[in-house]
Amino acid sequence: MTPTTAGTAAASTPGAAPPLCLTVAGSDSGGGAGIQADLKTMLALGVHGMSVLTAVTAQNSLGVRGVWELPADAVTAQYRAVVDDIGVHAVKTGMLSSTVLVETVAELLAGTPVPAVVDPVGVSKHGDPLLAASALDAVRRELLPRATVATPNLDEVAQLTGVVVETEDDMRRAADAVLGHGPRWALIKGGHLDARGDLAVDLLTDGTEEHWLRAPRHDNRHTHGTGCTLASALAAGLAKGLSVPDAARTAKEYVTGAIAAGYALGAGIGPVDHGWNIR
Repeated sequence: MTPTTAGTAAASTPGAAPPLCLTVAGSDSGGGAGIQADLKTMLALGVHGMSVLTAVTAQNSLGVRGVWELPADAVTAQYRAVVDDIGVHAVKTGMLSSTVLVETVAELLAGTPVPAVVDPVGVSKHGDPLLAASALDAVRRELLPRATVATPNLDEVAQLTGVVVETEDDMRRAADAVLGHGPRWALIKGGHLDARGDLAVDLLTDGTEEHWLRAPRHDNRHTHGTGCTLASALAAGLAKGLSVPDAARTAKEYVTGAIAAGYALGAGIGPVDHGWNIR
């Protein structure tokens, strides 16, 4: 496994750094999602997490109170500072709130020959918009073609493709529609599908292979950060050199445990427990 620069020795060497994973996303001041969730996930899964901040949000368990986007130059400077010196084995993108940030990050990914997990974040857990409607075309045209894996939830699928998912067969149609925009793999997150059922079902496919990822559905309302956590866990697996299907399976197992252990914070929806597997 070789990072994009020679700045890091192989993780098998005593005293060397673990695999390197970079998140490009917004901040969640409540600590349950965004950059904070990504870095906690990466630590829990044994990779070194690095970050490029795209926006600052003021949010808590009740919702998002404000969003302040960083300039594209600041995003580029953070990315280049990390990748050019330290190197990277996998990149995960999250909240990219505007067309200019989507295009900026897509260009950076195009010059970084490592796996990229694109989580096309559209709204928060509380329904607050985190992506301008005007940026959707840039996500389709510029960002998704750079993705090794795209990880939309059902709301994001509808936003990006117009496909409304109500059944597992619809998930196949959704995956085909997402793959039509250029990612190598699509992971359609079906957590909101048939919420009364016993299983939470995701579909991973490259248009040829099809992997259904099923896990017990836990009766726990404290699920803030699930999307960020799954995408980061997937990126961590890719940074370790796992195949996409194997990385997706381990990510599903990790996020399922984190949901089961989610805990109450504040007066609203609490976070998943990112440290459940190391406590």
